[in-house]
Amino acid sequence: MTDSKPAWLQEVVDGAASITADRITAFTAPPGSNARRSAVLVLFGEGASGPDLVLTERSHTMRSHPGQVSFPGGSLDPGETVDQAALREAEEEAGIAPYDVEIIGHLPELWLPPSNFAVTPVIGWWERAGELVPTSVEEVHAIYRVPIAELRDPAHRITVISPSRGWRTPGFLIGPAKDVILWGFTGGVVERFLIHLGWIDAMPGAPEIELPDYMLSGRERAGGRDVPEVSPDLGRDRDHEVGR
Repeated sequence: MTDSKPAWLQEVVDGAASITADRITAFTAPPGSNARRSAVLVLFGEGASGPDLVLTERSHTMRSHPGQVSFPGGSLDPGETVDQAALREAEEEAGIAPYDVEIIGHLPELWLPPSNFAVTPVIGWWERAGELVPTSVEEVHAIYRVPIAELRDPAHRITVISPSRGWRTPGFLIGPAKDVILWGFTGGVVERFLIHLGWIDAMPGAPEIELPDYMLSGRERAGGRDVPEVSPDLGRDRDHEVGR
């Protein structure tokens, strides 16, 4: 890490190198698995409030997982590496130029058994961080640079629940009005990685909320059975963005 980079970024690099999959999820793809490979970009920048993360909010009109907050990312195209896929998706969704991003590490590959996706979170540093505007309005409702200081604030920590299905997952309230819900796979990865870095503590007693109607698919609102299965250990997480 050069002198031009902030000191806190070395903690991210070291944390990515030292964390193991079992600190994040209960499952990894078994040997010989035919899991579909995908990648997401965990992009750090630095703004007026210190370090921040780039997160996208899925369009509210999407048929599946409307309003879901996620890292930019998606499935690997033939011949792509995880780095190339993560950078391509970030450019397609958020207009982030690949040459502006330095890849500084990777989190372990994480497996989502219900959808059979093997997801590699690619850690990036965005030195020339700036304002972001969705470049794929059909898929992306909004893009946020979320200060880590806000994720650390206990006032912005929640537990997302489904009384009818019994699942619970850690979450955060983000956005200018703190009315956007970060939860599920992405919320779990954010929480577990920041805990590993020593930047936040677990908050099992965080206030409980249910997902608003706009974040449910039409079938879910009608009482269907395809509600995402989410648990705090991500072991039954049935997300979202990597399969879109």
